[in-house]
Amino acid sequence: MDRDDEVIANILEVCRQESISSAIFSGIGGCKSAELQVFIPAERDSVGTGGSFETERLEGMLELVSLNGNVVSGDDGELYHHTHALFTFKKDGRHGIAGGHLKSTTVLYTAEIELRPTVGGVIGRKYDPETGTGFWHFE
Repeated sequence: MDRDDEVIANILEVCRQESISSAIFSGIGGCKSAELQVFIPAERDSVGTGGSFETERLEGMLELVSLNGNVVSGDDGELYHHTHALFTFKKDGRHGIAGGHLKSTTVLYTAEIELRPTVGGVIGRKYDPETGTGFWHFE
């Protein structure tokens, strides 16, 4: 991917254009912004379900040292991603590391992403009421 591409949106768009209903992907690169989330299951509602996501936004020169994720299809045919990433960066003269569930990231100079479509079947998505998120589902 090139400068200013948003990685997740581009992966989903390629899948739509190529009729890829499920896939896995990985990558590395240089990014300029990222939005990471961490799921906090302890923050459940009154009936013991749900949880919350804590979000952190990173800006600046971010070295994308690991990107791993998948694309799955919901019952409605909509594509969903589940992606984790690890970034290194320098802030205030010190090296830092941040990682977690990747909501979005924008390329600074390049991102090398390998997309591997599922062969011989489709990975579906099943809603999990306990966490309020979706997980892989196989027929």
